[in-house]
Amino acid sequence: MPVFQIHWYIINKMYSVKEVYYTIQGEGYHTGRPAVFLRFAGCNLWTGLEKDRENAICNFCDTDFVGTNGPGGGKFDSSEKLAQHTISFWPNYSKSNPFVVCTGGEPLLQIDKDFIDTFHHFGFEIAVETNGTIIPPKGIDWVCVSPKIGSELKLKNGNELKFVYPQSKIDPKEFENLSFDHFSLQPKDDKNREKNTKKTIDYCHEHPNWSVSLQTHKFLGIP
Repeated sequence: MPVFQIHWYIINKMYSVKEVYYTIQGEGYHTGRPAVFLRFAGCNLWTGLEKDRENAICNFCDTDFVGTNGPGGGKFDSSEKLAQHTISFWPNYSKSNPFVVCTGGEPLLQIDKDFIDTFHHFGFEIAVETNGTIIPPKGIDWVCVSPKIGSELKLKNGNELKFVYPQSKIDPKEFENLSFDHFSLQPKDDKNREKNTKKTIDYCHEHPNWSVSLQTHKFLGIP
C-alpha cells in the first residue's frame, strides 16, 4: 500500500457503532455482571438484511446491527471520542473498573490496537464477542468465540467458547481440543427453542465439560 494511502486510512479512521447502552450481561460466563454494551455495525457472515437471511452463513442471528441509528449509536472518528462516549454510560459512583462488552455484528471488523490502548487508558476491562473468523489484536481482556458452522474458524484460543446449539449436525465435542478456559452451550432461539433447550441440557448432563448458557436478558426484560 503506498504511503499516501496509509496516511489517508489513519486520518479517516471511523468506528461505526449501532448502539451503546448500560445493562446486565445476560449470557455466557459473565452472566449477571453489569456492563456497557458497545455494538458495532456490520458483520462478515450476514448483511443484516432479511432478504439475505436464508442464504447467509449465520441465518439465525437475533440482533439488529445495521446502520448507526440505535440508542447511543453513531460514527466516531477517533478511539478517544468513542471511549469518552462509552464511559459516559458507566455509573460515575462505581468503585469497580468499567466493563465494556464489544459485540455486533462482528466487532473485530473494526477493533484495532488503537481502540484497545485507548479503552485501557480510560480504565476499561474489554470483552469481545466474536464469531472467530478474524484474529484479534493483542490486549483484549476477555475473548468469547461463538463459532458459526459454514465459516472458517481462525481464532482457536481464548477465554470462552460459546456454541449456539444445535447447528447442522456438528457435535460440540469437536471443539474441545481447542484452547479455551470455558465451554458454554447455548440453546438456539428459534421456533424450536423448547426442543433446543432440552437438547442443550441433556448434552451438558452427558458432557460436564460444557455449561449451559441461557439468554437471561430475554426473560428478565433487559436489553
